[in-house]
Amino acid sequence: MSNEDEFYDAVTGLDSDESYEGLSEASFKDAQFDCSSHRNNGSVPNKNGIKKHRTSLPAPMFSRNTVSVWSILKKCIGLELSKITMPIAFNEPLSFLQRMTEYMEHTYLINKACSLSDSIERMQAVAAFAVSAVASQWDRTGKPFNPLLGETYELVREEQGFRLISEQVSHHPPVSAFHAEGLAGDFAFHGSIYPKLKFWGKSVEAEPKGTITLEIIKHKEAYTWSNPYCCVHNIILGKLWIEQYGNVEIVNHRTGDKCVLNFKPCGMFGKELHKVEGYIQDKNKKKHCVIYGKWTECMWSVDPQAYEAHKKSEKKGDKKQKNEELRRSENDEADNMPEVQETVSVVPGSTLLWRIDSRPAHSSRMYNFTTFAMSLNELEPGMEAMLAPTDCRFRPDIRAMENGNIDEASKEKERLEEKQRAARKERAKNDEDWSTRWFHLSTNPHTGNQDWIYNGDYFNRNYKDLPDIY
Repeated sequence: MSNEDEFYDAVTGLDSDESYEGLSEASFKDAQFDCSSHRNNGSVPNKNGIKKHRTSLPAPMFSRNTVSVWSILKKCIGLELSKITMPIAFNEPLSFLQRMTEYMEHTYLINKACSLSDSIERMQAVAAFAVSAVASQWDRTGKPFNPLLGETYELVREEQGFRLISEQVSHHPPVSAFHAEGLAGDFAFHGSIYPKLKFWGKSVEAEPKGTITLEIIKHKEAYTWSNPYCCVHNIILGKLWIEQYGNVEIVNHRTGDKCVLNFKPCGMFGKELHKVEGYIQDKNKKKHCVIYGKWTECMWSVDPQAYEAHKKSEKKGDKKQKNEELRRSENDEADNMPEVQETVSVVPGSTLLWRIDSRPAHSSRMYNFTTFAMSLNELEPGMEAMLAPTDCRFRPDIRAMENGNIDEASKEKERLEEKQRAARKERAKNDEDWSTRWFHLSTNPHTGNQDWIYNGDYFNRNYKDLPDIY
């Protein structure tokens, strides 16, 4: 295996305007909502004959218990994991380009934002989408395959109203660019991600460098933000678990509205695990609402005064509980995952912005994939003639792993890496630079920062002179 194989991980509802006053947590635990506009997520057909996508993988995941991660990572504490080879057993059968595509699972929230006339309500929908875009990472401890230079992935979902193209535009550092657009011409969603990882002894921390942009065409608005940090705990000892933390600032560049979301770190007692809390303010810094919830479950919006009153009432009795938890937490050898509260404590008068869909019953045997993720590597009849030859559905190592052949997957991964190195040496020998095909390095017009911009040509389907990377 190559020592230049980067180890990095991804950086993975309800449409309702109703207000629910005075209801307890238990009221929402098993609640059923009318969510026909998005329940399918492109996976299950309805009576009108919407296309059905697969809801399972060809084979279950492999056991990772026999592989010693410590033997690989013990020399890497405090370093960026840019040239560390990981056993294929720690992968999941998706490319990072496909993992990025999971941002689009809850596209209905973008559609909702496009339909709203009030800018604060649009920001609420965009904020819910930004949180939902990382929700698929919950319990996803598998590492996606590193895209090869020039690798692409396309996804067209007519039932969800979008199409997407992504390309691996750089290998060192690894940069993945994507561009999605509404089939009705109502939005564009694009960005480039450089997931920078560090190993800290017990955990791996991912900093998802890069800016994400959502353009709502009807309102001539552009929203930008960056994703939170992601940390995988107990890489060496104990059960793997994930938390996301850090501030996410969403800016509406036309109105000056801003949403600041705090993805809270777990903390010593675990009470903040998975929690997200923030607010929306206008250009005059007036706070219009508080946004709160969990990125693993749901997001709500409420009046700021009501939220503060609710928070004060929650603080009563916390001191005694903290002292008991502190005694229990001493001398832990592993970073044990705290006990998770099953639901969010709903503030009376709150409006539900988004609720996560349930995962399939067999998800734990399928890399903890969502139903949407299950379908991303599906090679449907007729696709081979339509897709670019660089599409990662054609990657033999991912396909072998998906089909349950771990030995073949490992051999193919090694072969592809060697082929990529040989191509790089040949370009260096001939003094040739790599040229991207569908994206070019330019300036994001909304932030003024350097960004990879889609050239608009992919869906013309002119695949002439594409590199042979597989």
